[in-house]
Amino acid sequence: MLTDVHAHLCDPAFDPDRKEVLARACAAGVTAVVSVSETLEDAQRNIELADLHPELLPAAGLYPTHLDLEQAEAVEAFIREHRDRLAAIGEVGLDHWKVQDEEGRQIQREIFGRFIDLSLELDLPLNVHSRSAGAHTVAFLLERGARRVLLHAFDGRPSGALAAVEAGYQFSIPPSIVRSRQKQKLAGRLPLSCLLLETDSPVLGPDPGLRNEPANIITALRAVAEIKGMEEDAIREAVMENTSRLFGDLPHRI
Repeated sequence: MLTDVHAHLCDPAFDPDRKEVLARACAAGVTAVVSVSETLEDAQRNIELADLHPELLPAAGLYPTHLDLEQAEAVEAFIREHRDRLAAIGEVGLDHWKVQDEEGRQIQREIFGRFIDLSLELDLPLNVHSRSAGAHTVAFLLERGARRVLLHAFDGRPSGALAAVEAGYQFSIPPSIVRSRQKQKLAGRLPLSCLLLETDSPVLGPDPGLRNEPANIITALRAVAEIKGMEEDAIREAVMENTSRLFGDLPHRI
């Protein structure tokens, strides 16, 4: 009963075989997938797909490279309207890799701050993007008083994650850990009590040349078990407990 806590199942890459992808996930022990959005259109599509595939748990957010306050307002209104259908607000956050000018970063902070406030108001978890902005993102979350937080595919130093760990935030590890020394160090340094598993499908797979999918979450689980020197079942049980603590009792309906 594993949950892939961050994937893009609304991506057109899955249009030809989404049903088969989810069947393979089930065979691998993945029984729920949090499908995040990057745009309002993605969010609408996630709701539609969840009606067809109830194992998909929709999330709604605005990717931080979309520096559009009007679209942010529209996504916020969508989240309010569909609050009872959503597993999380995401993905949202900061991106200092693509957005390098201070004006753009200020817009990012304004939009991200609105989603943090909305998360607190509606008591929904935040599914957070923080590429090349790990320390800034953690500091901003703490400053705004964010509570239910998942930092997905965190690419910062483990030392920069410690304040987030102390605040009770969670970190999700993707299958790309098998080829990322940074992810290996992160999984090794952080306590098991704050680790979740994701795939970020269709990207961040074990092979960068192939489409990633939720079944590959087992690759991440095995890598974490090896790094921690623990049995896979112990990692599985801890991850399930951590997922429940962050998201509540998610339905597992594959």
